[in-house]
Amino acid sequence: MSNISLKKFILISFLSIIISRLLPHPPNFTSTIAVAFYLPALFGAKFIIVALSAFIISDLVLGLHNLVFFTWGSLFLIAYYAKYFKKFYFRIFGVSLSCIIFFLVSNFGVWTSSDLYTKNLEGLITCYTMAIPFLQSSLIGTIIFSVFIEFLLCLNNTKSFIKKINTVN
Repeated sequence: MSNISLKKFILISFLSIIISRLLPHPPNFTSTIAVAFYLPALFGAKFIIVALSAFIISDLVLGLHNLVFFTWGSLFLIAYYAKYFKKFYFRIFGVSLSCIIFFLVSNFGVWTSSDLYTKNLEGLITCYTMAIPFLQSSLIGTIIFSVFIEFLLCLNNTKSFIKKINTVN
């Protein structure tokens, strides 16, 4: 595989995250978690930089907030453990688990860095309870994007493309 094809692939992955975050969408209904999971799951941990940098750039456009280290950190965790989910059924479980990790980490950040909730167990539980609609939207969006990615993975051209990228690395 040529470096040009690899660069195009990285650019498409990068842009898919940025576009899905910048276009109007229901809260948390983006490709971010799916792409942050699938890139390292299929191509290795070094591809997390693609997802993370796209997330950071889109945050710069959307506006930085006090939760960036929690959201960016959760994406890093997702990418780190994604390598353990190579087979189809494990990937579906892994990408669903990714939504839960994002939910737990980002809402822990909401609880710790805002005055919306009391700083005790009850406040933490309330914070997580109030965020359930965001988890639902995140799960639905991530599963939809994951089904699309899994469909692409079933195509012979995609399988050979993945092999070519992994041999370049």
